[in-house]
Amino acid sequence: MTVSNAYNRPDQLSVELRERILETAQRLGFPGPDPLARGLRRGGRSGAIGLVYDSRLTYAVRDPAAVGFLGGVCDAAEAAELGLLLVPGSAPEQRDAAAIGAALIDGVIVYSVADGDPLVAAVLQRRIPTVIVDQPPTPDVPLVGIDDHAAAREAAEHLLALGHRRVAVISFALAPDGHRGLADRDRQRRARYPVTNTRLGGYAAALGDAGCAWADVPVYECPGSSVPLGRGAAAALLETRPRPTAILTTSDALALGVVEAARERGIVVPDELSVVGFDDVPAGRSLSPPLTTVHQDHADKGRLAAELLLAELHGKAPPDPRLTIPHRLEVRDTTAPPRRGG
Repeated sequence: MTVSNAYNRPDQLSVELRERILETAQRLGFPGPDPLARGLRRGGRSGAIGLVYDSRLTYAVRDPAAVGFLGGVCDAAEAAELGLLLVPGSAPEQRDAAAIGAALIDGVIVYSVADGDPLVAAVLQRRIPTVIVDQPPTPDVPLVGIDDHAAAREAAEHLLALGHRRVAVISFALAPDGHRGLADRDRQRRARYPVTNTRLGGYAAALGDAGCAWADVPVYECPGSSVPLGRGAAAALLETRPRPTAILTTSDALALGVVEAARERGIVVPDELSVVGFDDVPAGRSLSPPLTTVHQDHADKGRLAAELLLAELHGKAPPDPRLTIPHRLEVRDTTAPPRRGG
């Protein structure tokens, strides 16, 4: 009992006695109480929640939007004295859903995974409290996200109001198959990432209302969201004739790549090319010129998702299965009217 108190209830011992016990344990190689046994004493709880996403582990610490989201999740988990277990995906053909079945977690947040991904099926088989962020929408599972269609529509309407008609789009993945290049209408219809499809739908609706045929709008698909991918996509689009006067992107990382590609070619932003991002990450705000983008609070999204999950863990069902957080268009300095009525 005295040894147990040294680890679990240090206030029950004097400082000197506890230090003697811990020093002796270290000398004997005793690592402390077994976490599984401790979980059994808590009624089977592990004391941790899981975060499942379909990218590699480095995505969580490199993608700026994911970093903000993860910070929000950690804030809520830490306040509840819970740990966080990252359960990343891998190449689609190498998906190992067994990792989810073996994870010692009490609940799980699914962060932006494709329709039909085995990771989602593995989560649902666990029958533990679950919250989905962004995608895929799943019956009877709470979902946190923004109105992607409205947000994308507002971004496109901004360019149209400036007078742009030659608009191109750079998008992150439509499906988890690694495709890179122009995505035709058939590929867009078969999209397995609902968020991507919904944002493209918002762009298409605004452009269609302005008399621009969506079939004439080049959509360049990238297998992810990063500055190098955006730079490569922009390099291809800026070689087309007539060249677009504006490019819409589905993430700020892609938009930053567009600005880099334009600079490499001596194309002045926004005088010769307008660029619109999506996310409002810090790098876009500090860009010169600052990036016009759709703002969504990724940290708040993570915090709300974790709080929903914590409520489920305590047996409280959310009043609304979908929680839509606010967004807004931040008009900054990467957009301007086209030079000669593009």
